Amino acid sequence: MSTLLSLLDALDDRPQARDLRLRTYEGLGDTVVDVGCGGGRAVGELAARGVRAIGLDLDPAMIEIAAQRWPAAEFHVADATALPLDDGSVTGYRADKVLHALSEPERAIAEARRVLARSGRAVLTGQDWDTFVIDSDDPELVRALVHARADRMPSPRIARRYRNLLLDNGFTDVTVDVHTVVWTDAAVLPVLANIAEGDWLDEQAARARNDRLFVAVPIFLASGTRAD
Repeated sequence: MSTLLSLLDALDDRPQARDLRLRTYEGLGDTVVDVGCGGGRAVGELAARGVRAIGLDLDPAMIEIAAQRWPAAEFHVADATALPLDDGSVTGYRADKVLHALSEPERAIAEARRVLARSGRAVLTGQDWDTFVIDSDDPELVRALVHARADRMPSPRIARRYRNLLLDNGFTDVTVDVHTVVWTDAAVLPVLANIAEGDWLDEQAARARNDRLFVAVPIFLASGTRAD
């Protein structure tokens, strides 16, 4: 299993993340594209609801894993900025924890508008990579590590721009909510290992063993309707 998939699973398995994921399915209609689908959990869950759900990801390995996990669903390798879909062909567009990995996320939102039918709904979710909350004996080090990790992403602070991205690309009725995923156990250690390793990670592992670990990640959820 890839490191990225382990990170996604660690986040998606939390009760708060599951509840948030279910919220993102609301109002998407009967034909939904999930862009950057990763391991395909949302696609499989939508398909189980009777929706025609199409999972797209640029990583062929992810698509292979998704197809194995959810054999009844539909998956394809594709770029978020060049979707293999006709104009107006879907009623819902979903992009979860993907726009931060794009150097030009506005192109992905333009594609969302193109493939959505009139009054179709777009839902964006993801974290702002500068806003990880981690209790530590050395808060200054944590701040430096979090910011250094954020700076390695193409668009680390895109979540705070979700509203403007949608408004600037022809969406109306735009809303934004913030939901926080909290860890107090060792399940978060793969996420922390993606930030830094060494003595700092050892401290966090010790906190987990002693029931003193605390990590909170705000997740932004934005949605909008494709304007006529």
